[in-house]
Amino acid sequence: MSISLVVGLGNPGRDYAPTRHNLGWIVLDALAKKHGLSWKAQPAFESEVARWDQSPGRTLWLAKPLTFMNDSGTAVGALARFYKLPPESVAIVYDDINIDLGLVKVSVTGSAGGHNGVASVLEKLGDGFARYRLGIGPKQPAQMDIKDFVLGKFTSDQLILIDQKITHYLQGLELLLSRGSEHAMNQLNRRDPS
Repeated sequence: MSISLVVGLGNPGRDYAPTRHNLGWIVLDALAKKHGLSWKAQPAFESEVARWDQSPGRTLWLAKPLTFMNDSGTAVGALARFYKLPPESVAIVYDDINIDLGLVKVSVTGSAGGHNGVASVLEKLGDGFARYRLGIGPKQPAQMDIKDFVLGKFTSDQLILIDQKITHYLQGLELLLSRGSEHAMNQLNRRDPS
């Protein structure tokens, strides 16, 4: 089943824009920019949504929930219901503290891994959606509270690394969208991107 809805998780507002928790938005914004897509506020879905007409008969929807991270599932659930999409047609793009910065992994099952946004999507949508996990780890310093870490800003060196990796992030995401989860997992989860 092909993916029809791609959701980047993040928090709205300028203060949150450069934080680790907003890497999903950063990547989705880059994807929209690359393909000349424009975001439109959709209050019914509590989201900004962009329409991507890929080929005759195939439209992809990109969305950035404006609900704040911990309630992301409300927006995702509303979008999926409106477009009559099962979880298998949805991809969620988000930051993952358990993966090193610069690396990407794709999965389709499992727990939320301590990520409140993913927990909310699991609760409101159900399992089976593709997870495009963008590494933001390891947590430094190790004793730092996880909330402070994910809501902290990237260092200038980390921003340079992300900038260098954007093409890799987009190629992986486009692979997921064009070839599906299994193919993307085989390609991305074992490949050394360096």
